[in-house]
Amino acid sequence: MTNILQVQDLCKTYVVNKRQNNVLKNVNFCINKGEMVAVMGPSGSGKSTLLYSVSGMDGITAGEVKFCGKSVSKMTQNELAKLRLDEMGFIFQQMYMLKNLSVLDNILLPACQSDKIRETRRETAERGHALMRKLGIIDIADNDINEVSGGQLQRACICRSMINRPKMIFADEPTGALNRSSSDEVMEELAKLNTEGTTIMLVTHDVKVAAKCTRILYIVDGNIQGEYRLEKYDKAKLRDRERALNGWLMEMGW
Repeated sequence: MTNILQVQDLCKTYVVNKRQNNVLKNVNFCINKGEMVAVMGPSGSGKSTLLYSVSGMDGITAGEVKFCGKSVSKMTQNELAKLRLDEMGFIFQQMYMLKNLSVLDNILLPACQSDKIRETRRETAERGHALMRKLGIIDIADNDINEVSGGQLQRACICRSMINRPKMIFADEPTGALNRSSSDEVMEELAKLNTEGTTIMLVTHDVKVAAKCTRILYIVDGNIQGEYRLEKYDKAKLRDRERALNGWLMEMGW
């Protein structure tokens, strides 16, 4: 399988009041094309820091991060910005959108900033509409962001993350601000994208969310303590997946 993300001996240290805080310590893992990987662990274990570090949103102290064979840690800020815009998609717990733009315009904004895809504005808008139709939110295209539900807004964020046809999506607690029903709907959409070939890395504390992934990395005190593999997502086997994953997490000290 093709490596999209390769992480070697990754360390991340913060200095607070002249004291070192080693948040990540010699982290090693790879993510292959088509995988959907969840990062789990106790609060403060370094989950979000890991996500931000490997996606180039935050600098690293030592080690190596390669995205599609290119060293992220050696890129300039402009090169990193272009990489994140063109080849990565991001989904966060807080659904950051511009209040003065419609839902559709928020989705199209990254495409307007990128020169990756050569097309007219009409063609870009048509792709935005197609994504919204695919995720079942085409009817809110012209709405303001304060006129839609949290679940609809998070699905719009998924559309935005896909608009530049990224090689990989990074998601930090993508269902954390949603109720159970909306959370299930959003995860079904992410799982569907994954089955269609999109590579995804997400941080979650929710077993029901992680059970839809193909691999789980368990991190404690900045170290990956273990990993658990699952078959490609099958909704009919979700309960069995949840039980098996929960049992493994209990063994890991969850």
